[in-house]
Amino acid sequence: MLSIRFQRIGRKKSPSYRLVISENARDTQGRALEILGNYNPVANPKVVSLNTDRIKHWLAQGATPSEAVHNLFVREGILTGDKKKAVSISQKRQGKIDAVKNAAVEAKRKAEEAAKAAKEAEEQAAREAEEAAKAAEAAASEAPAAVEEPKAEEALAAEETPAEEEKKAE
Repeated sequence: MLSIRFQRIGRKKSPSYRLVISENARDTQGRALEILGNYNPVANPKVVSLNTDRIKHWLAQGATPSEAVHNLFVREGILTGDKKKAVSISQKRQGKIDAVKNAAVEAKRKAEEAAKAAKEAEEQAAREAEEAAKAAEAAASEAPAAVEEPKAEEALAAEETPAEEEKKAE
């Protein structure tokens, strides 16, 4: 896909730009297909020289201008019409930032819901364990009573055993 964008030239702290058309995936400092003009924002007044015939040709071929170049074309009158309004770069980038933040908030909310569900499952397991413990205690309290009665009977039976009577007789 072709794009029309700025290529920075000029000295350190004194930028000037070349308007170039190149492949979208290619480096901005790399080789361009064609130079379409120059832009110097530092000069007073700003210097803008554009080859409008070639720019219109490339736009007709399907090339897309970058955000800053689009705004320059609108100011210079190359792009006109209702759909060709200036793009607010900061608002567009803010929209991307908001989308990332919303995704992070959504992920955090899902993690909290998962933690809440895990906590509820843990509490349910604890309640079931308490009920099982109470049932075991109830069963245990009934079982020793049944066991104690035979012990008492065994003790009485042991007292009356003939072996003890013989020992007493001797």
